[in-house]
Amino acid sequence: MKLRIDKYLADMGIGSRRQIKDFIRDGLVSVNGKTITSANAKVDTDCDNIFFGSELVEYVRYEYYVINKPAGVISATEDAHAATVVDLIKEAKKDVFPVGRLDKDTEGLLLITNDGMLAHNLLSPKKHVDKKYYAEVLGTLTSDHVKLVEEGLQVDEDFKALPAVLEIIEADSTHSSCYITIREGKYHQIKRMMEAMGCQVTYLKRLSMGALKLPENLKPGEYVRLSAEDVKKL
Repeated sequence: MKLRIDKYLADMGIGSRRQIKDFIRDGLVSVNGKTITSANAKVDTDCDNIFFGSELVEYVRYEYYVINKPAGVISATEDAHAATVVDLIKEAKKDVFPVGRLDKDTEGLLLITNDGMLAHNLLSPKKHVDKKYYAEVLGTLTSDHVKLVEEGLQVDEDFKALPAVLEIIEADSTHSSCYITIREGKYHQIKRMMEAMGCQVTYLKRLSMGALKLPENLKPGEYVRLSAEDVKKL
């Protein structure tokens, strides 16, 4: 892919285009050993070696991060009144966005990327990508609820959920905890499913999305860049 040198360096977080023009004017940018004198110069992202000073600046087209979303943070790119998941990714160089949404009070795995095709495939209802959650609820979950969820729960007059998997961890007369795996992502879906079964969600955390699992040692608010192997699995 061929790009103007100022765009290339701006995409990689070296500075604004205005700043990069100053860097070029000061002789700080070189391509394949030759000092660049114009911001209009074109470079090939696949084969040219671009240096800023003594630093080799490799072009990264797509970025992939997994964040353990904390409660209170919004699944958005920007918000005038609250912190967003993108605000937490300090090293992102390009226009990344969250793949799907988690409610403000929901924790857990969220993929942040600028790969639109991957995001589309993970979110498409036709792909039926599994999303596993851990939930704590007020109310008693039973084997009858497991069966209802497996058959496709009638949530309300307008929405019948696709067949899903409910695994009860503990249940007593007032509280229950469980794992629930769904293959779609309707608005407040798990909360609505639990309400349809007479329960109220008090805590919700996403553990996995397709082949992607939340690292056990990743604390709320922390994130990791995905390896090429993890991206390939996705």
